[in-house]
Amino acid sequence: MMCRVLGVSRSGFYAWTSRPPSARSVADALLRERIEKIHEESDGSYGRPRIHAELREEEGMRVGAKRIARLMREAGIAGVSRRKRPPLPRSEKETRPAPDLVERNFTAEGPDQLWVADITYVPTWAGFIYLSVVMDAWSRIIVGLCMATHLRSELVLDALDMALWQRSIEHPISLDT
Repeated sequence: MMCRVLGVSRSGFYAWTSRPPSARSVADALLRERIEKIHEESDGSYGRPRIHAELREEEGMRVGAKRIARLMREAGIAGVSRRKRPPLPRSEKETRPAPDLVERNFTAEGPDQLWVADITYVPTWAGFIYLSVVMDAWSRIIVGLCMATHLRSELVLDALDMALWQRSIEHPISLDT
């Protein structure tokens, strides 16, 4: 019944059960053992690029990176990223979150009716650079941006100033207070 469901003949099934493993599967098993050993020796931190380099440079093995990735995936092995995250500013307990004025509706009928902004960080060799961006929701064009080495409110205000200058719009409110 199983042969009928799988669409194979009985003789083919019994030949498969008694057939020895192929040369490729034997080589994969040996390579998987070596990958697991390298991964274990690195305290579980090495991923595909470092294991590939170790096999190629240290042991002189010629093996493809995609094959290593496949064998690692089948064995449930993954590298660990030890990249640091930037320190985030601490918010004061009495500070309340900003109100959602657009109620999560980010569609606009025309240009300069709705701008959205975001802040992110970019890791560099010298530390983190913070990036604030203002985008017009209608055209999806970046109308203002600012980069700085700090994460203070001036970063966002400078991006907003650039957007207002770019679109030749006067400040609707005074930001000096």
